[in-house]
Order: sequence, then structure tokens, then C-alpha cells
Amino acid sequence: MSHSNDPEVIRRLLATPGRWAVVGLSTNRARAAWGVSAYLRETLGHEVVPVHPRAETVAGVAGRTSLAAVPGPIDVVDVFVNSTRAGAVVDDAIRAGAGAVWLQLGVVDEAAAQRAADAGLDVVMNACPAIEGRRLGIM
Repeated sequence: MSHSNDPEVIRRLLATPGRWAVVGLSTNRARAAWGVSAYLRETLGHEVVPVHPRAETVAGVAGRTSLAAVPGPIDVVDVFVNSTRAGAVVDDAIRAGAGAVWLQLGVVDEAAAQRAADAGLDVVMNACPAIEGRRLGIM
């Protein structure tokens, strides 16, 4: 059975202020993660924590090398990695006690989505927060 995104979950995750750990966010402004993170932070008012192997500081926030290295609670793990690596990130999100995983547009891993759902996390897959937020009128 394939995952189907729930529009109410999308709306709630975007509209409720939260702490998003963005896996794959670096200082490279040409990457989609940069623009989406700016939208989450500047338009929607979410706290954004960059997670990247280089642990770069982005928008004044110190990056972390992994989800396990993020101090404090994580509401949403936003996954900007290749689909072949998404499952490991989802498993890390489950271990970190995240409330939700959001797999970006083009990132699909049905088995990982099911593991997250089975662990009680909200799951959004193959969708972009900026596109969905604008589509739903969440500004």
C-alpha cells in the first residue's frame, strides 16, 4: 500500500509554530533546502536547525552533524536527501523522538514512511512545504 498525504496533517505541520530539523541544509543558496528553509523560517515562523555532515551555520543557527546531535525536541524532520538515503534519516528521526517526518518533493521511500507511521509520527512524502503552504494559503 502506498502512502497518501493527509491535507490536514500538512496544514497543521505548516501552520503550527515548531522546530524543524532540515537534513541536508547547508550554506549553498542554490540548493532547494536553502529556499525552503528560508520560507519555513521567515514566512511561517518556524525554528530551523540545519543538519548536515559539515555542520555549517545557516542563517545564524549552528548546524549539527546528525539528528542525534540536535539538542532538545524536534517537531518535524525535513528530509532533503536522496530517496536511497531517506530510510536511514527516517529511522534516526524515530530514534530522536520527532513528531513528524517530511520527505521532500522527489524523495520517496514507502517502507520508511510506513515505519514512521507505525512509530506514531506524522508523515508527509514527496511534497514541498513551500509549494504546499502557498497552495493552502498558509502565509
